[in-house]
Amino acid sequence: MLELYSEQTKCLVALDSIIFGFDGSKLKLLLVKRGIEESKNVWSLMGGWLQPNEGLDQAANRILENQTGLQNVYLEQVNTFGAPDRDPVERTVSVTYFALINVADYDLFNTKAEQAKWFDFDDLPELLFDHEQMVKNAIQRLRNKAAFHPLGFELLPEKFTLPQLQVLYEAIFDMPFDKRNFSRKILSSGLLTKLDEKQKGFSKKGAYLYKLNSQTSEKAASSILYFVPSIDSLL
Repeated sequence: MLELYSEQTKCLVALDSIIFGFDGSKLKLLLVKRGIEESKNVWSLMGGWLQPNEGLDQAANRILENQTGLQNVYLEQVNTFGAPDRDPVERTVSVTYFALINVADYDLFNTKAEQAKWFDFDDLPELLFDHEQMVKNAIQRLRNKAAFHPLGFELLPEKFTLPQLQVLYEAIFDMPFDKRNFSRKILSSGLLTKLDEKQKGFSKKGAYLYKLNSQTSEKAASSILYFVPSIDSLL
């Protein structure tokens, strides 16, 4: 029995994170230079290696914290990439995750990566290896989840306005929403708590601030929330 193990070819396992951010107007992707890119115009996803004493989720969280200094970040496994020639250096299987970060929470000057930069999702540079396909898979997963569950709130500050929330979902789905219809649906979901505060500095009247209602969010996460007109149109 043990001979079956010893006869197998060993391969490396990498964890690569597709880190989405939102700056209040656009969906962004955090990319880094890891020193393995042959061209200065090629960027990489943030990642690292699985250690012998770790599970996959544990390793993904460790790598993200080591690279960004952030803890308790929303992190979800997306896919596995294992083409024999995907990494020209060594046979490597990569398990991908997507992470959701409020851009304001992440200080680029504190990263341990040699270079780190937020890129607008609609203006990405050339990516290393098969990272472009990883990103495509991750954005599709993000859209599928955000269409039915209150996932997008991870990208917002604790307090936000309805216009800010609508801009976020328009950025995620790359499509406009009818203002009145979006507000009606989101308010009827019971997800939000209206605060006795208004956003200052943007208009004379100001827009009321809201926050996620933690008492209803868990219940809503298990039900269908029609935030978008039709998820089929995005597939």
